[in-house]
Amino acid sequence: MADEIYSELTYDKPHTSIRPMLKEQTIVINGLSKSHAMIGFRIGFLMAPKPLLQEMLKIHQYTVTCASSISQKAAFQAVTKGKNDAFQMRSEYKTRAGFVHDRLVKMGFHVIPPDGAFYFFVKLPDFVTESAYDFALKLAKVAKVAVVPGDAFSEKGDRYFRLSYAASLNTLTAATESMAKFMSEEYGENV
Repeated sequence: MADEIYSELTYDKPHTSIRPMLKEQTIVINGLSKSHAMIGFRIGFLMAPKPLLQEMLKIHQYTVTCASSISQKAAFQAVTKGKNDAFQMRSEYKTRAGFVHDRLVKMGFHVIPPDGAFYFFVKLPDFVTESAYDFALKLAKVAKVAVVPGDAFSEKGDRYFRLSYAASLNTLTAATESMAKFMSEEYGENV
């Protein structure tokens, strides 16, 4: 099973689907929520071997009726007239990623630039002694910046947090400035 929801949003290396190599053994799940910023429209699709697809349809047709007509019309426009939107946004996300990466490093965070999508998984520096959960809570209260503690994704994520850079560059500038002020006031000479 391959979740390829971010397949159009890779930066320097093209996405490679496993499906062409293992067509009869692979289920591919995708949709328009990330590639065309259609979160909440509930438009997705999957590819699978035909016998398996027929069995999956039996379950699906009794649990989900259909996407709303508004979602269907929006999805049609996205895949016909907005075919290149994902590629334009990919370039913008790459710019935002570089901007946020530089700001995070200056604040003392350990961060690896992402290869795609629009999230950083940021490691807390050693001078931050609290858990990622407590750090995220304090950051939200004091700096008004919301991040997701890493342990929401894995038990090994206690020293990490996830930060989205899907917002505008103006919003990211304000957020990283607020974070820098917070880091300086909370951790002083370490930053």
